[in-house]
Amino acid sequence: MSKFLEAMKFRHACKRFDTTKAIPNEQFDTILEVCRTSPSSFGMEPWRLIVVRSEKLRKALKSSCWNQNQITEASELVIFTTDNDIVRSDSPYVRKMFERREMPAEMVEKYLEVYGAFIKPLEEDEVLLENWTAKQCYIAMANAMTYAATLEIDSCPIEGFDKEEIEAILDLEYGHSVAVICAFGYRVNPQSTQMRLPLTTIVEYK
Repeated sequence: MSKFLEAMKFRHACKRFDTTKAIPNEQFDTILEVCRTSPSSFGMEPWRLIVVRSEKLRKALKSSCWNQNQITEASELVIFTTDNDIVRSDSPYVRKMFERREMPAEMVEKYLEVYGAFIKPLEEDEVLLENWTAKQCYIAMANAMTYAATLEIDSCPIEGFDKEEIEAILDLEYGHSVAVICAFGYRVNPQSTQMRLPLTTIVEYK
């Protein structure tokens, strides 16, 4: 079995973390680097990560996260937020993200035209726009969780939280929203049996 598949077998939604074990800073930095280098739609990288290390802040967040133990027990807690305003069709940020590819000016304008046709319908509904930017965060989070597993570092993606309460506690800037939360650390309990549907159920060839 490849090391990647071994990591996929190792990874699980860890519910209880060992509070006596901390992830070495150099290893956690590489997990964040995996997030940074992850792909995103149109290369917009709308994610903005908040690493919560304050014990006081974690306790405040826990009550808004269904009182899940991972919030306060994990070695590292990463909140994936999105900057929704910078990805709007008229944002200078969008032009900059295309121009950094060092394409001819006419090609940049073509990309902006295609991007505008894609994003403008989403701009008409804030929920649709947030859903799109949040999807990009999930790509980065999934990569980070699998990479962490190669280091035998456990993780748990967390969607059970009150979004508005978390955003208020973090005092997020206007236009920013919370997409998902992920805890990283070391397991206390043995891993549960991994259960997945067979390929014959989920794959169809045409």
